[in-house]
Amino acid sequence: MLTRKQYELLLFIHERLKESGIPPSFDEMKEALDLASKSGIHRLITALEERGFIRRLPNRARALEVIRLPDTIAPGLAPARKFSPSVIEGSLGKRPAEPARAPVASNDDEAGPGVSVPVMGRIAAGVPIDAIQHRTHSIMIPPEMLSGGEHYALEVKGDSMIEAGILDGDTVIIRNANTANPGEIVVALVDDEEATLKRFRRKGASIALEAANPAYETRIYGPDRVRVQGKLVGLIRRY
Repeated sequence: MLTRKQYELLLFIHERLKESGIPPSFDEMKEALDLASKSGIHRLITALEERGFIRRLPNRARALEVIRLPDTIAPGLAPARKFSPSVIEGSLGKRPAEPARAPVASNDDEAGPGVSVPVMGRIAAGVPIDAIQHRTHSIMIPPEMLSGGEHYALEVKGDSMIEAGILDGDTVIIRNANTANPGEIVVALVDDEEATLKRFRRKGASIALEAANPAYETRIYGPDRVRVQGKLVGLIRRY
């Protein structure tokens, strides 16, 4: 059985996916449910996932899939078809339907002189930004640049990793992974909403995301706020 807010959020996500094929942002969910902060949305998302109503898709920020709708709801809640979140309709702010996502490249079945790797958007080498939204195009990568497993690419925005040789405008090659060793450069998803490229460290029970530029401070997060989405394995730079 769901609480009122869990039920309303589930229906809002379901209706938005039916309408545009794109899940709503945390800000849109916060406004629709009239909550004061996005942390409340994070808790509702986690509760719905734990109960098997939604699934978070890997390698994409804020990507959600509705698995099922409830058979029963908390007493006093209206039927699903009557729920109408407080969202102003119109074309402003709406996104076009997301194109079909290409498979993430794997060098286990490579052929020819290069391997096609999907570019999944931009990643921040600076303050975290929304990233890993959807496939924008593909690039060919020499097979020797790839290690075992699945890979994707991201375009770098920002200069916080310049002392690690990663510049604004570079394209980084990422191997899918959900764990990392201290000192490795990773794609980290913060609060299931913002992605950043940083060096992974541990500070006691917390996780530190460390820049490679003295102009940027190291950011410390609780372990439940950060998810590793992949490890840096290569870099492409155009001159």
